[in-house]
Amino acid sequence: MFGVNHIEGHIAANYITFKELEPEFLCLVISGGHTHLVKIEDYTSFKILGRTKDDAIGEAFDKVARVMNLNYPGGPKIDSLAKLGKANIELPRTHLEGLDFSFSGIKTAVLNLNHNQKDIDKKDLCASFEKAVTDMLIENTKKALKETKLKKLALAGGVSANSYIREKFLELGEEENVEVYFPSLNLCTDNAAMIASAGYYNFLKGNISDLTLNAIPNLKIGEKV
Repeated sequence: MFGVNHIEGHIAANYITFKELEPEFLCLVISGGHTHLVKIEDYTSFKILGRTKDDAIGEAFDKVARVMNLNYPGGPKIDSLAKLGKANIELPRTHLEGLDFSFSGIKTAVLNLNHNQKDIDKKDLCASFEKAVTDMLIENTKKALKETKLKKLALAGGVSANSYIREKFLELGEEENVEVYFPSLNLCTDNAAMIASAGYYNFLKGNISDLTLNAIPNLKIGEKV
C-alpha cells in the first residue's frame, strides 16, 4: 500500500500528459484549497517556495462566482463570462515580500463592487478579476524562475484548466525561454489517474505505507505518511 499526498497527485498528473517531463522543474499548484510554488527536486521530493497567506486562488474564484449568482464550481463560469467581457475595472493586486500570495484583498474588492454598483457589467468584472489574479500568479512565478534558474515550469490543480491562465503562462514561457506544461483538461481536477501516477513514483522509491494508514487532512507537500 502506498500513501499519496493529494497535491502531489495533482503535480504527477503532468507526468501522464508529458512522458518526457522529468525533475527538476518549478510547479505552480493552483486549486480550490491550495496556491503553492513548488520546486520539484525529484518525483517524490518537493520544496515549497511560496504559498498563499489566506484564500487559495480556487477559493477566491468560487466566492466571487457565488456573490455574482453563478453556479458552483465558479472557476469555469468565470472563465466563460470573462471571454465576453473586457478587463477594464481596476482591482487591487497584493504584492508580498518573497514568493507568497494573498487573494483576500482582491476577493473583497470584487464582492464590494458587485454589492455597491448594481449596474456593473459582470462580464467585465469577471475579466478584470481573472486578469488581476493571473498577474499576481505570473509576478511570483517569474521571480521563482529567476531565483531557481529552472527552465521548466508546470501548472497543476483545478484552476490550471482556466483558459486565460493557460494563455498567459504560455506567453510567459516564450518571454522567459521556459518550457511550460499543463495537464490535460480531464486531469486538472481531482481524478484517480493522478493519484495512481504519484503512487507509481512512491512505489519506485519504496515509500510503502503500513495497514494503519488513514487520511491526514493537513498533510503538507513532501511529508511522508
